[in-house]
Amino acid sequence: MWTAVNKNIPGILAWVLGDRSSETFKVLWQIISCWHSYFYVTDGNPVYPCFISNEDHIVSKTMTRVEGENSRLRHYLARLHRKTFCYSKSEEMLRYSIRLVIHYLKYGTDVLRALCARKLQAMATPAAGIA
Repeated sequence: MWTAVNKNIPGILAWVLGDRSSETFKVLWQIISCWHSYFYVTDGNPVYPCFISNEDHIVSKTMTRVEGENSRLRHYLARLHRKTFCYSKSEEMLRYSIRLVIHYLKYGTDVLRALCARKLQAMATPAAGIA
C-alpha cells in the first residue's frame, strides 16, 4: 500500500493498493502530482527518482507522517498486519475496509451517529398507506 500525507494535516490524503513497483506508484503519482507541491519527502525507494526530480525530492524519515498514519491503519485493520481466518482476504474487501477506516479517522463517530439516527427515525416512521 502506498500512501500520501501532508506533514501539517493529519490523515491520509491519497492511497493506492499494490506492490512497491513503479507501475503501482504511477497511479498514486497521477493523483498527487496535480497538487504541485514544493517538495516531496520519501523513504528513498528506488522508484521515486523516476517520477520526482532531484530538486523536489528529499529522502528522510524524520520529516514525514507516513509511518504514524500506517501505524494507525494497522491498529484499526488487523488484515494489514496478520493473516488469520478472521476476515476476507479479497482485495475488494481490503479496499472497502481501508476506505471506511480513513473516513472514520477523518470524520470521527459524528457521521456514524447521524446515519444511525436517520435509520432509526426511518424505522420509527410508519410507511405511508400501511395501517
